[in-house]
Amino acid sequence: MASTQQSAPCSSQSPPEQPLQVKVVGLFKSSSFQIAKSAAENLKSNYPSTFEDPIIIPVQEFAWDQYLQEKKRELKNEIWEYSAYVMCFINDQLLGNALDLQKWAHKVWNIVDFKSPALYEALTMDYSAKFLRDTKHDFVFLDISIDFYPIGRLIFELYCDTCPKTCKNFQVLCTGKAGFSQSGIRLHYTGSIFHRVVRNGWVQGGDIVAGKGNGGESIYGPTFEDENFSIPHNKRGVLGMVNKGHHSNGSQFYITLQPTPYLDRKYVAFGLLDPILDPQNLEMWDRDCMYCQLSPRRFLLSHLGTGYLGITARS
Repeated sequence: MASTQQSAPCSSQSPPEQPLQVKVVGLFKSSSFQIAKSAAENLKSNYPSTFEDPIIIPVQEFAWDQYLQEKKRELKNEIWEYSAYVMCFINDQLLGNALDLQKWAHKVWNIVDFKSPALYEALTMDYSAKFLRDTKHDFVFLDISIDFYPIGRLIFELYCDTCPKTCKNFQVLCTGKAGFSQSGIRLHYTGSIFHRVVRNGWVQGGDIVAGKGNGGESIYGPTFEDENFSIPHNKRGVLGMVNKGHHSNGSQFYITLQPTPYLDRKYVAFGLLDPILDPQNLEMWDRDCMYCQLSPRRFLLSHLGTGYLGITARS
């Protein structure tokens, strides 16, 4: 009896396609991040069976710089000159910036974005305000005068979630709410000066005793400990505490004029000067040629987007 050979049933169906997932990583206060976020959400809402829920990752400015450098090392020549404030990925493969994602959504999936630039600016401000409330970052500004003539304002974002004790010291010194120290020093930056400028390095102020660079005191006592070194000195505008060695922070602070990685793990950075309002002549505030007086008040930023559009006083 001849045996019959059985064969496995064949199917004309192709294996199921892998679902797609869009990942958006970007600077939280950039409108391009909002554009990419909207495109990713539109793809999911229009093709719910094809796309998984998008991964949306907003990051702070210092974290975005770190992320971008890591990606440049990972992907090398592919993105060496990448300058956008957002990266878009499809199943973890880099697609490009927000415009690249919009083009891909239109060309492949016939999705058109009708939102206006003005609407994206409004969305950016609302999203940024909520993001900052959730991260519990605070803002302060210092009004600067030269020879008692007001010349501008410096606005700082303080990383209160990362360095709460250091930020509180700076905030209270800005408001003067601590009054006087036990040694009789007025704990307030008002009337103090920028006493030192290191060319291509930093500007330094906060000596609330005599303005010579050898004095100052914290709200906790003469000095307090180094909180942590998690914020890198990787750009212009990093705000940090001056010290005379480990665990000797007082009231003196510095603002970097360019990346100063040699300060990492030696000085505690805890904030960032807003790049939109960064006066480009900061280096010229040299005590040898001019008197630079601080007139600080503490404020909460109520609207934040690609620029500072409104400021209201915080109680």
